[in-house]
This record gives sequence, C-alpha cells and structure tokens, in this order.
Amino acid sequence: MRCLLMRGGTSRGPFFDARDLPADTAQRDAVLLAVMGSPDPLQVDGLGGGHPLTSKAGIVAPGRDGIDVEWTFAQLQPDSDRVDTTPNCGNMLAAVLPFAIETGMVVPDSDTTTARVLTRNTGAVAEITVRTPAGPDGQRFVRYDGEARIDGVPGTAAPVRIGFLDTAGSVAGSLLPTGNVRDTLDVPDLGAIDVTLIDNGQPLVVVDARDLGATGAESPEEIDADDALRARIEALRIVAGHAMGLGDVTEKSYPKMTLVSAPRHGGAIGTRSLIPHRTHRSIGVLAAVTAATAAVLPGSVAYDLAVLPPVTTTPDGSETTLSVEHPTGEFSVTLGLDPDDPTRVTRSALLRTARLIMAGQAMVPSSLWTQETPA
Repeated sequence: MRCLLMRGGTSRGPFFDARDLPADTAQRDAVLLAVMGSPDPLQVDGLGGGHPLTSKAGIVAPGRDGIDVEWTFAQLQPDSDRVDTTPNCGNMLAAVLPFAIETGMVVPDSDTTTARVLTRNTGAVAEITVRTPAGPDGQRFVRYDGEARIDGVPGTAAPVRIGFLDTAGSVAGSLLPTGNVRDTLDVPDLGAIDVTLIDNGQPLVVVDARDLGATGAESPEEIDADDALRARIEALRIVAGHAMGLGDVTEKSYPKMTLVSAPRHGGAIGTRSLIPHRTHRSIGVLAAVTAATAAVLPGSVAYDLAVLPPVTTTPDGSETTLSVEHPTGEFSVTLGLDPDDPTRVTRSALLRTARLIMAGQAMVPSSLWTQETPA
C-alpha cells in the first residue's frame, strides 16, 4: 500500500491516499493498527515510534466544492487498539499539502502554493501555503529546506504557513462549551478547582499548575514519572469532560490538559500540555492556539497569569502575537481580535515546518484486505 512517512511540525506518521485504504471504517482501522504496530509499547512491528506524538496517521483525499484537499487525522496509541478520528492535529496538518503535491492531488503553478484544506474530523478549514519552486526541468516541487525554525524540531526547514478560518467549537460545539470563561469544578479527592474549558480547534482544560500541586516548570519526564500528579490531572479531566458536554472521556484522547503558569522566558504564558496521558515535549498546534485564546480572554485562568503583548491594528482588524512557552521552547500564535467583543477571536495563524522522510509501500497482512466486515 502506497505510503509517505512525513514529519508535520513536532509530530510524524504515515500518510495515505484515502482511495488506497478500505472504505469500511473497521477494516481501515485494522490496517492502520497493523501499519503502526499497535498495540505494543514499542510498536516494534510497525512504523510507530512508541509515543503518542509518533503514533499518528494522515488520510488525504481530493477536495470538492471550493476545498482543495480533505484530510482525516488518526490518533493511535502504542498500547491501545483504538483509532481515534475525533480530534484534529495541527502539527500533522502541516504535512497535508506537501503530501497532496507529492502525490499529484494538487499541482503547483507558482513559487508558492496555497490550498484550502478541510479537516474531516472537525469540519475546520485551513489555508496552507508552502514553497514550490521550479526545478531545472521546469517541474515544480515542494521545497523542504529553508530558514524557518520551530522549537521541538532540530535544524531549520522551509516554512509552512497555516491560517485557520473557523476553529471555535471544533469538538465541543462552541468556544466556551459551558458558556463561562471560568468554571469551578468539584473534583473527587481534590475539591473545588478553577478551570477554563475552551475549544478553539482543540478541547482544552486550562488549569493553574499550582492548583494541582505543580509549578508549571516541570519537565515532561518529571510529570510522567509523578503518578500522584497524573492521577490528579486525570481526575480533573474526567469531571471536565462531562462539564464540556463530551460525556465519559476515560477512553478518549480529548480534552487535552494544559497546566498554565506565569511565563518564565519572556513569553506570554507558560504551558505543560498532556495528550492526555503523556506529557507533550512541546505543545500541539491547536492546543497552542486554544491556550493562546484562553490567555486573551478576560477572567480566564490563563488571563490571570499571562503577560500579554500589545494589540496592533491591521487592515483586517486588530491582532496580537502571543509566545506560548512549552518545555522545549516557545510557539508563536497570531490571533485576530474582534475590537467590539473581547471574547471573540476572529482568526489564528502560525508557522510550522514539514519534511518528507520516506516514500514507499506499507506492508500489512493480506488477511486484513480480505476479511469480512462485521455485521
């Protein structure tokens, strides 16, 4: 089966043409599990990297009705046989247009190519721009080398510019699913905890790290090794899931947990993000967008800790660029603001990079292609 192994932002995984995969969802998921080598902690029998950040897959299809490309994000886990296509992943999104060009779905005709990409998981649409210079033979190609640097990825690469057109309520139905900028949740064995429950592309539970017995300066390894802290975080996540209208989230990969703190390195807000049971070595794209959004909302948990940059006026309205600090650096997010409504973010934009790592055939057991679909 044709496959391109690609890095998108700080994540990586195999990308497939949707037309090459089984149409039946259960059969498709069985194929993806076999490709990744799940469930197995090391994913030694597949392409997975033994971590949620490297246990992801992209499924890409030609677009229609004003959409250039459609894609479905699949989150797998090293130790689980579940394939979750409910959330989005803004890091993997950075590799979608390069994949579409590499496979001929999109044909570039200038030095840069911009495409509208629909995320089928959430219905969100993004405009993505990549560099596509002409080679000596006149054929245009995706340029992967360049000067852009993102924390969490070594070296530099060509920029991938992503503008999100409408991400509020991607999974939870609205930017603030409870209708409140701040909620107080009663968590078993913890008592009352103040949180901001928000979804601007990724459902997040934003909580002051100190309220869970942390500082917000811990390394991912320290958080992952602290069983008591992770138990408190998970207890809060379960209660928050119900409050956000997401039901029992015990087996779901959302909402993500984001512990916030005052910035320590000149940014706007400090973060430690869990996805949801392992600590992110940086922060996901849409988690960064959502955390930045929380930081500019007066009265939110993040707003109380943030050091906000100035707002500037542009031809499109007002905007501000926030540096979201994370364990391996920072992530800059530009937010468009409605000057008449301080709780409304009109747009978001950011920069990522991507790389084609390998092109070839992903081998899966032939029985997965011939098995009967369960009734």
